[in-house]
Amino acid sequence: MRIGLFATCLGDTLFPEAVKSTAVLLARLGHEVVFPPEQTCCGQMHVNTGYQREPVPLVRNFAEQFGDASIDAVVVPSGSCAGSVRHQHEIVAERYGDAALRAGVATVKSKTYELSEFLVDVLGVTGVGAYFPHRVTYHPTCHSLRMLRVGDKPLKLLRAVDSIDLVDLPEADSCCGFGGTFALKNAGTSTAMLQDKMRNIATTGSAVCTANDSSCLMHIGGGLSRIKSGTRTLHLAQILSSTRTSPYVLTEAVR
Repeated sequence: MRIGLFATCLGDTLFPEAVKSTAVLLARLGHEVVFPPEQTCCGQMHVNTGYQREPVPLVRNFAEQFGDASIDAVVVPSGSCAGSVRHQHEIVAERYGDAALRAGVATVKSKTYELSEFLVDVLGVTGVGAYFPHRVTYHPTCHSLRMLRVGDKPLKLLRAVDSIDLVDLPEADSCCGFGGTFALKNAGTSTAMLQDKMRNIATTGSAVCTANDSSCLMHIGGGLSRIKSGTRTLHLAQILSSTRTSPYVLTEAVR
């Protein structure tokens, strides 16, 4: 398949290794990965904050960049951004776009997937040849869990990783408290939710907490580093791209 890779804002600016790992993984599985160079933000943060007209140019650009018929699928290493493309873009196009935009959004929406659902649902694989000999716990992010409904697909992929010690996270489906601008506007509540999440992570004794959203991992990872927990965060793609011949070198977290 010819796969268009959408980096996302956080992936581009703060977590490029998650994007690179996604490309490495998909290429290893035998697919051609292309990166439309003019891609920009998907507009999620605008819509979530109540500015639905403003992201029209962003939605239009996404449809143009990834609407090429030669691109069989669009893969996103982010549940929240994939959710925005699949749900919010249609809302924006219907309310503020023209017929061309609505058609473009419909085309791209139908072939856009979060990484884990693409691997399991489209490619039909769970074992991707990954090797990661560490104790890991998985945090299911809100958008992937509730908007995309990826269910246990990330866990199926993690369970198939060679030598991994996968530990269930207590109260896993509880929000980490990030929520984009929610963490800024409701800092006290956000911090309390984060403390609950970190407390549950601590009970697992894991070296790594993984998820399929860099935004949530940024929030959780920041909290874990501040309390010197010894647990670090790592995107799902980075675990899945690690192999015996080219293993991910896990540096020790701050204690």
